[in-house]
Amino acid sequence: MFTFGLNRGRSMDQINDTLVSSIKIIAMMLLIIGGGGAFKQVLVDSGVDKYIASMMHETNISPLLMAWSIAAVLRIALGSATVAAITAGGIAAPLIATTGVSPELMVIALGSGSVIFSHVNDPGFWLFKEYFNLTIGETIKSWSMLETIISVCGLVGCLLLNMVI
Repeated sequence: MFTFGLNRGRSMDQINDTLVSSIKIIAMMLLIIGGGGAFKQVLVDSGVDKYIASMMHETNISPLLMAWSIAAVLRIALGSATVAAITAGGIAAPLIATTGVSPELMVIALGSGSVIFSHVNDPGFWLFKEYFNLTIGETIKSWSMLETIISVCGLVGCLLLNMVI
């Protein structure tokens, strides 16, 4: 506060206004990340992660595809890619130990799944819509489809890497 405020001739009111506006920006991000972490822990404590890991023994589905699917469902339901990635990571973590899949590829699969189909419950959807002055339909046709293509390409790339590694 001294170096970038008082020392530069700014009043305490100006410094306070700068601090308040800065905190407003970061506070929402911290709430979203904290909420995602709390939601992840609720699901982990409820045993969902262990259930999914045990279910993997009975199926031939790739653990990477399963992790991508979990993240994708959470993204569509919750809207936030950050919350979807954090929550899906907590749920899919036991898959690494039980299936022996590469943790790095699991991160790619989770990240890819967490960006699928942004729609009206995603703040990024509204930001894109307003910034480019689009209708909801135009935003779905452009932004949501772009996000879906990115997600599917990430999954395909991850599965191809899994064949090589």
